[in-house]
Amino acid sequence: MFTIEHEFEATAITLVDEGDTPLREDVTLLAFDTQITIEQWDAQTDTVSKITLSPNQLRDLAAALNLPEGIYHSTP
Repeated sequence: MFTIEHEFEATAITLVDEGDTPLREDVTLLAFDTQITIEQWDAQTDTVSKITLSPNQLRDLAAALNLPEGIYHSTP
């Protein structure tokens, strides 16, 4: 399951892990004009883990999910 919310400065997408255990904490993706931030609560460290990507990195990641093993160069 996932939700999409349009906020003032960003679009927030939350991915909810459903199904068989072990389940993971929700993942929140915040899409701003210049960066995309992915956040997930880490119960072991009692902190939020955060990764920040550029729009190009997110585009490359999405493309990579559908490609076979190899080295690729994307064009803008």
